[in-house]
Amino acid sequence: MAMESAVTMRDLIGDAELVTYLRSANAMMSALGYTEHGERHANLTANIAHNILERLGYPERQTQLAAIAGFMHDAGNLIHRDNHTLSGALLARAILLRLHMPFDEIALVMGAVGNHEEPIGVAVNPIAAAVIIADKADVHSSRVQNPDPKTFDIHDRVNYAAQRSFVRVDGEAKTITLDLEIDTTVSSVSEYFEIFLGRMLMCRRAAQALECQFALVINGNRLM
Repeated sequence: MAMESAVTMRDLIGDAELVTYLRSANAMMSALGYTEHGERHANLTANIAHNILERLGYPERQTQLAAIAGFMHDAGNLIHRDNHTLSGALLARAILLRLHMPFDEIALVMGAVGNHEEPIGVAVNPIAAAVIIADKADVHSSRVQNPDPKTFDIHDRVNYAAQRSFVRVDGEAKTITLDLEIDTTVSSVSEYFEIFLGRMLMCRRAAQALECQFALVINGNRLM
């Protein structure tokens, strides 16, 4: 029996199978007209999830597992957009087993990957909560894959309008704030809420699971 090992982000970033799946997932999403869901989004989600738990004082290994789950969370899109959380959790299991991650850690990562999407996702543990917030925080112009602004749909417009997105965590005050700058000549704040209200409510519940309050600030104005 192979010995268990402490799998790290370095292992995953250099894993040919996983990287291929992420690139294939993004190609699938691009073909369907979605915003970027590949390595850029995976890396950013991993970094934000790690930082959330780190700044709230969670143990280092939990912060590492949050990064791992964040990096892997959208790989299931290579199979189909629908139920990609469930297929992604099973893909994560297979890859992490091959890398000899302990079963209890695999279970945590699978739970986080399987629960990151609205409306069915639930912040079942701190790792899942961090991944939910990190994933939903990635609203930015660099995610738009459609090269023709004349054909933008509402998701393209809202992302293209987002000039800055930052998750601010105050461990002492127990607050998690998503701070956005939106070019309202491209998309209105009301359009943001039209497509992202459910996601922001999910972030609020995830923050509550971390015993924090969630705030949304757009162009300097607190809206949640």
